[in-house]
Amino acid sequence: MARRLERLLATAGHSAVGIARNPDHVGDVQAAGAQAVVCDLEATDLDAVAAHLQGADAVVFAAGAGPGSGIPRKQAVDRDASVLMADAAERAGVRRFVQISSMGAGAPPRPGTDETFAAYLRAKAEAEEDLRRRDLDWTVLRPGGLTNAPGTGRVRLASSVPRGQISRDDVAAVIVGLLRDARGLGQTLELVAGDTPIDQALEQL
Repeated sequence: MARRLERLLATAGHSAVGIARNPDHVGDVQAAGAQAVVCDLEATDLDAVAAHLQGADAVVFAAGAGPGSGIPRKQAVDRDASVLMADAAERAGVRRFVQISSMGAGAPPRPGTDETFAAYLRAKAEAEEDLRRRDLDWTVLRPGGLTNAPGTGRVRLASSVPRGQISRDDVAAVIVGLLRDARGLGQTLELVAGDTPIDQALEQL
């Protein structure tokens, strides 16, 4: 999702910077048209992250521990790294902060939910709660199930929508819109595929 976002921002003439934990991913970030910064958010400190954010107009936190990771990494990446990034944004004076969360965060896990996935949702919810307490121009975006299908440019975007899926392409396009027009400030938004063009969905916020 982050690489798609970087590509859209670069195409629109913006200077995007992607933080990569693994040096092997630098080429992927650069291929998307962004500058790559190698920084492991699980093994760095506030001063280092804040230095990377100096001069930025906005921060998008889209990191995640990923499939196959256990409960400790859900807490370390999906919660703690988001808190660290928000701390760094405050220190660097970057007010706009878009946090990519997950549909289902902030609600009790459904019966039968896998323990690790339940921990993931708790970590996302705790990161959301931390962000809402801050004096930042924040937006929390909760996509539904992510797919690699080509984007359609049509979505459902509101404080609450029925559960569903959404392509990573369309999530990235919505993030660009949130950054461009400063829509959704102070809101927690759910996002799935739908029938409304993205620009129109943003205007309705």
